[in-house]
Amino acid sequence: MKSFIATTNGLRLVDTPRPIPKPTEILVRTRAVGVNRIDLHSLANAADQIIGMEWSGEVVEVGAECQGFSVGDRVMGTGPAAYAEYVVTDYGRAVPIPKAEVDWAAAASAMLGLQTMHDALVTRGRLRSGHAVLMQGAASAMGLIGMQIAQALGARLVLGTSGNAERREKLKEFGCDVGIDSSEEGWSRKVLEATNGKGADIVVDNVSGNAFNQCMAAAALEGRLVNVGRLGGATAAFDFNLHALRRLEYIGVTFRTRTVEQVRTLNSLMLADLQRMLADGGPRVPIAGRFAFDRAAEALDTMRRSEHFGKLVLEL
Repeated sequence: MKSFIATTNGLRLVDTPRPIPKPTEILVRTRAVGVNRIDLHSLANAADQIIGMEWSGEVVEVGAECQGFSVGDRVMGTGPAAYAEYVVTDYGRAVPIPKAEVDWAAAASAMLGLQTMHDALVTRGRLRSGHAVLMQGAASAMGLIGMQIAQALGARLVLGTSGNAERREKLKEFGCDVGIDSSEEGWSRKVLEATNGKGADIVVDNVSGNAFNQCMAAAALEGRLVNVGRLGGATAAFDFNLHALRRLEYIGVTFRTRTVEQVRTLNSLMLADLQRMLADGGPRVPIAGRFAFDRAAEALDTMRRSEHFGKLVLEL
C-alpha cells in the first residue's frame, strides 16, 4: 500500500505492507485523512514512520475480540499511521459514521477534536451546565469543535479568542457567544467584563507560550485551565503569584502517554455525552482545503502557514 513516512529528508511516499489487525483492532480502507499540527511535529522528528492521527474509511477486517463493528461499516477514528491507504486502530478509538450525509472529509475532521475536547472540557475541566468556558485559540479546528461541545453540554457562556478579525467574526457560527481579540494587550479584561468580573470557570488553552498568564488572569477563582496545544510555544514565563492567588488548577492532556484502556474509556465517555450531536451529523467543521493523497506535502505546507480557517483533508 502507499504510505507517507517522515524521514530526515522530509515527507516521502513509499510502499509499505498492509497492516494486519490484532484481535482488538479493525482494519480500515482509508478514504480521507485529517491533517493536524501533530503531523508537523511528527515530520520534524523524523523516524521513518508513517505519520498521521485521524481518518475515515470502510472496515475491511474485524479482529476477533472487537465490539460493535462489521466489515463494510463506514467509520471515523484516531490512531497512529493515518497517512496510508489502510489503517488499523483499536476498536475503542473508532465510531461508525452516524449519518449517510456525512462525507468522508467531514468524518475525517471530527474524531480527534471530539475525543480531545470532550476529555479537556468534561473529564479534566469538569464542565457543568451554567459554567463559563473560554477557548483560547478558538479559530483552530480543535477550538471550533470544543466550543460546540461546550454549548451542547450546557455552558452558560462560551468565549473564544482569535487575533484575526475575520476569523473572530465567524466564531459565533460555532457556538461562541463572545469573541475576544487576543492581539490586544491585556485581553483578559474583556473576559472579566463579559463574565461580570468572575472570569471563566474553564479555560481550554490551545496556544500556551507567552499568552498563558493572560489565560490565568481570565480564569475564575478555583478555575480549571486545561492545556491542549502549544502553538504559541512550549515554554514561557509563568506568573506563580497569579496562579496561587486565583487558586487555579493547571492540567495537561495528551494522547501520547495514555494506555489503550484509557483511550477506550475516553472515547466511550465522549460517545455517551455527544450521541445527539453525532446523530445530527456534527460537529460542524469547515473544510478549508481538500488535497489528493499524493499532495500531502502541500497540505502540510498549508498547515504550517496557518492561513486557513477550518480543516485540511487528504482524500484517497
